[in-house]
Amino acid sequence: MARDIEVKLGETRLERGDVLKDDCIIGRLYGTPGKPVIVIPGGISASRFVADNEENGHGWWKDIVYRGGPIDLNRYQVLGLDLAPTGANVKNRVAITTHDQAKRIIPLLDHLGLTRIEAMIGMSYGGMVALAFSELFPDRINKLLVLGAAHRPFPMGVAIRGIQRRIIELAAKTGQAEDGLKLARELAMTTYRSAEEFSERFNAEPIGDTNISFDVGEYLQACGRKYPGIMPVNRFLALSESIDLHRIDPAKITAPTTLIATRSDQLAPPHEMQAMADKLGGPCELITIESIFGHDSFLKEIGVLSDILKDFTKGKRRAA
Repeated sequence: MARDIEVKLGETRLERGDVLKDDCIIGRLYGTPGKPVIVIPGGISASRFVADNEENGHGWWKDIVYRGGPIDLNRYQVLGLDLAPTGANVKNRVAITTHDQAKRIIPLLDHLGLTRIEAMIGMSYGGMVALAFSELFPDRINKLLVLGAAHRPFPMGVAIRGIQRRIIELAAKTGQAEDGLKLARELAMTTYRSAEEFSERFNAEPIGDTNISFDVGEYLQACGRKYPGIMPVNRFLALSESIDLHRIDPAKITAPTTLIATRSDQLAPPHEMQAMADKLGGPCELITIESIFGHDSFLKEIGVLSDILKDFTKGKRRAA
């Protein structure tokens, strides 16, 4: 059983001066009413559709969130989110920060009568939003779990995302912004996975005698072709830049925190997450996992993450 909750925010003024007009935040609530709530913001391509249900079969974390699952909908409610900008606010590019995103969650919690949530579990960009929320609103959260995100963006990631945005800007000058978005997505996919996975998955042998292609290139092009169907150009530009603008003060986060790093993650490597862990203002546990899936391990390593998440929801600590 799931239901959407929409809260109209009116005009939202953002930290860097832009305005979201006729703004609203939409959440999707799963589970049994009255149970403690876990908020789960995902990566930039994620949505409020976290889990499967009768009406919707494309939950992006459906193998984690279900009745009897690692995040058990018999014991908890789960709130998924659509992060801004959405709707008409993607017609123009805006500068939005992870603090802006965190502030927009509060009216949704207030609407639901939630003065304090059981936990927030965020991954990738959603992990940055979760960190910002915990920094700004320490009295609204019991505990925090973050996968693949730190207190600041990793410089190599900033460099590559900058190239992605410039590809789109260049393509837009000739009216081909969506083609630029496709190329940006292709480049992004090379940072979400690891070189080891690509070596195991592809042979990079030439295909055809003319118009030669390669299996790895065809995979990336397929990823690029799909992307405009789910991601408006200006929304991508805003969220990509938002990652690079992300900065929080770890010392202000006092909620008990579990961090999950992946050794092959190119965008939030373990040493960056360790640097944040050392500065957090509350108790922290850093768990480093092995995976060939790099930054995307939160979508792929269901077995490993299931055990960690079960322990987290039950308040058990694990050895790093």
